[in-house]
Amino acid sequence: MTAATPRTLTASPQRLGIPARTLRPRVKATLGDAKRHNRTLVLQTLHDTGAQSRADLARATGLTKVTVSGLVADLITEGLLRELGLRESQRPGKPATLVDIARDAFAVVALDLSDHRIMRGAVVTIEGTVLARSEVERAEATGDAARDLTVKLATELVAVAEIPLLGVGVGTPGVVDDHGVVRTAPNLGWENLPLQELIAERTGLPTVVANDANVAALAEYSFGESSDNFILITVGHGVGSGIIVDGRTVAGSRFASGEIGQVMVGTDHGLDAPYAREQVLEHWLSVPSLTAATGPEVPEAERDRVLREAGQRLGIVLAPAVGLLNLAEIVLAGPLELIGGTLADATLEILRRRTMPDSHSDLVLRTSTQGADLILRGATATVVRSQLGIS
Repeated sequence: MTAATPRTLTASPQRLGIPARTLRPRVKATLGDAKRHNRTLVLQTLHDTGAQSRADLARATGLTKVTVSGLVADLITEGLLRELGLRESQRPGKPATLVDIARDAFAVVALDLSDHRIMRGAVVTIEGTVLARSEVERAEATGDAARDLTVKLATELVAVAEIPLLGVGVGTPGVVDDHGVVRTAPNLGWENLPLQELIAERTGLPTVVANDANVAALAEYSFGESSDNFILITVGHGVGSGIIVDGRTVAGSRFASGEIGQVMVGTDHGLDAPYAREQVLEHWLSVPSLTAATGPEVPEAERDRVLREAGQRLGIVLAPAVGLLNLAEIVLAGPLELIGGTLADATLEILRRRTMPDSHSDLVLRTSTQGADLILRGATATVVRSQLGIS
């Protein structure tokens, strides 16, 4: 019997679910599509720092003044930048003219399909300000009916937008590939639904459809003050998570990274216990489960026990991820009365017990800063990133 010849398997970053470049470019391009990259670099710099002169931008980006002047002129023509006037200066000579992103000149139609009862939508500026809202009752609609409600909500919001739109962004439950095909979303009754293509055809606008937890993580990254290495846990009808590592979103080999809700954490039956749905994280942590077990008629001691156990189970799931990826932050998103306090404290306690102190002594666990519009703001960020390359 002869030994098999070893094989070396290689995969592109995209195949691994990792974008080929970071969300926030930091160095100038020297090869390839330099103009597009440098255009993004100028936009990202202004996005991060606010108004700058052309000379400021040249120094910050490392681009030549001639290159920056050409890019700024093009972006002003497109309406993406505007001149703000002369900088106040005590120095001799002509003051510099400041430019900035036209932050109120463009918007995105954003949809949030994460709630099992209501589909929410809004027209949102690229800075995250909501200009108009709309919502529709799902009434337990699934399959084609849920699809039609989604497309109708998108087209209605496009019709009421009063400023130019960059596109449509959608955050949906389920596994979504990088073409916006919802491979599976059991709560909505969708299998291999080309939702991105359908909405783009109906609206005539660039469209991005992504998993709601990944969208939520992008909202925290784009509009919050998160680190470049964190995981965001969404606690709702189910439990999901979005992961950003070194400023890059992580999608997974089959676009299902972050699906922690179905991880079996009920280890009470021993290591030989088979996979069982009643032993997965959602059994302890979902909003319906927690709400039923912590109602007003439940004694305070029992309520604290339920929340503490849910937090401990979450800590059991997260400890390997924190150790493996050396994450800096855990961000919780959901009803604050459930996920804050006792639950969060129990999660952090388990994480500290089960990870190496030297590497994770400064680990931060906090709740999201984005409020009820988390998914809407994240859906907006997906379009801004897709169309302008910034976040």
